[in-house]
Amino acid sequence: MTENECLTVDDNNVEEASVKTSIERVRHLSMMLAGETSFPSSIHRAKGLRSLLIDNSGDPRLGAALPDVMKQLTCIRSLNLSWSSIEEIPKEVGKLIHLRHLNLEGCEELVSLPETMCGLCNLHSLDVRGCEFLNELPRAIGKLIKLRHLCIHGSSVAFMPKGIERLTCLRTLDCFIVCGGGENKSKAANLRELKNLDHIGGTLAIRNLRGGIEDAAEAQLKNKKRLLCLKLNFGIDSDYDSDSDNDIENLALEDGNLIEVLQPPSDLERLHIFKYGGIVLPNWMMALTRLQELALSGCRNLEVLPPLGRLPNLERLGLYNLGVRRLDAGFLGIEEVENANINEGEIARTTFPKLKKLEIWGVEEWDGIERRVGEEDATTTSIFIIMPQLQHLTIKVCPLLRALPDYVLAAPLQRLEITSCPNLRKRYGKEEKGEDWHKISHIPRIDFFS
Repeated sequence: MTENECLTVDDNNVEEASVKTSIERVRHLSMMLAGETSFPSSIHRAKGLRSLLIDNSGDPRLGAALPDVMKQLTCIRSLNLSWSSIEEIPKEVGKLIHLRHLNLEGCEELVSLPETMCGLCNLHSLDVRGCEFLNELPRAIGKLIKLRHLCIHGSSVAFMPKGIERLTCLRTLDCFIVCGGGENKSKAANLRELKNLDHIGGTLAIRNLRGGIEDAAEAQLKNKKRLLCLKLNFGIDSDYDSDSDNDIENLALEDGNLIEVLQPPSDLERLHIFKYGGIVLPNWMMALTRLQELALSGCRNLEVLPPLGRLPNLERLGLYNLGVRRLDAGFLGIEEVENANINEGEIARTTFPKLKKLEIWGVEEWDGIERRVGEEDATTTSIFIIMPQLQHLTIKVCPLLRALPDYVLAAPLQRLEITSCPNLRKRYGKEEKGEDWHKISHIPRIDFFS
């Protein structure tokens, strides 16, 4: 038997397994317990256990057994209770002083975490993703100074507790929720507490963005060099329900100023912006030359798009229910070169050079672009190569859109999906005997949905 002895048991077979294997020498144990199975008492003899995974298939008796487990098995480094039915973590978890990894993902009944957790000075990762009833993290979470990974996406955590700025070892912080005020305001962290968390990488979602421009500026997102994906969510739908011109103007000004100070690092690869109330997008967006994915959703005051076609590495673009109703040459990024000086011969300018997937909702007009002739020399032609790698185009809920531009139909599309666009269906649909069916008939997969 080695020091790293591993044991996997089903149902109530721990007793039987311990006959063949000395439970005292087991270091890694995976238990799969059926709903009718009692928690085996023999596990308490595994004093040297380093990792424990319990799959209890929703048995509520697990919660009653955990306090004794945590009192006895104090050498545990990794505890995985993911997708179990526990409602709370017992305060005895504070006795697991060697614990490094606590996985509670998908514990849908979990409602609270004990403050004693904050004494786990060696804890490296805490995962509460998908804990739908967990609305608060321990207040003293700032004591977990060795914490490297904090995952809370999909939980109901309503705010970040004060002191999170002390977690300077963090490598993963998948979500930061700005407190909207109310009874939690006094115990909630603000965005400035992100300032010293420069090691966080991967994906960061910031939710409930409103006001607090000075705090947002202090967050210094541009210094998070390891950040690859940033998701900015500016609020809830009710923020946009007012018909008052003053309210709309105030929202546009407030959000416009706020997004400017949330500048991410220049190496960002993915950017999602939700429910932004500004009229224009931030100046820093076109500096994201490594951006591969951009999604804009529910930005109902947005009047104009920047020249997104000039982003050299953009591969995926989603435009969902924006205030912008018309896609024109400015969106392609070729408006300014129309009257530029043209040298002899033919000049090719490529816009959206790497775009492979484009999804559009709620657009009313989509302009084409003509071949342009230079004013100074009529023998010189400037050719615009548009979306030369586009493979997948999805258009949804565009009832007023009547046609697709020729440059899109000339792209190497492999799939075209059109939903709730009656005019397009009438024009391009094979079953409707559309007059322009022949323009899309070469596409391998075409789907029309009502």
